Amino acid sequence: MKVTEMSKTDEPVVGVPYYAHQNPYQAGMIPPNAVFGDPKGVPIQQTIYRDTPAPFNCLYCGNSGLTTVRSKLSLAAIIGCMMPMMLGICFLCPSMDCLWHKYHFCPSCKEKVADYEKLDVCAVMDPPHWTQESFALPAV
Repeated sequence: MKVTEMSKTDEPVVGVPYYAHQNPYQAGMIPPNAVFGDPKGVPIQQTIYRDTPAPFNCLYCGNSGLTTVRSKLSLAAIIGCMMPMMLGICFLCPSMDCLWHKYHFCPSCKEKVADYEKLDVCAVMDPPHWTQESFALPAV
């Protein structure tokens, strides 16, 4: 095999596409054909698991429906609790379920199908995004 060297005048081609507008789905916008509730037989291509019960097809038992969600304390919730402690009170921890990690389970076979962990401790300062709805994309 022959190896060719590039001269100093040759420039490599970089395949970075140029977008005139920002892709709205990469920015967090939910597609218009998203399924939010029980899929009721609609084939699902992909499920986005977030804070709320998600429509899904279970890989373990084949059931389709909505997941059961369980919560676990996160660092963001602890920080949200510590902020009012400076005033001598801590009332946010139990009520701030929106900042806790979410674990999604199949209601039929009880297997864990996904988790949504709140790893961004700065989420405490972003109340509009505390609760994000789960959804699924139907198969085309």
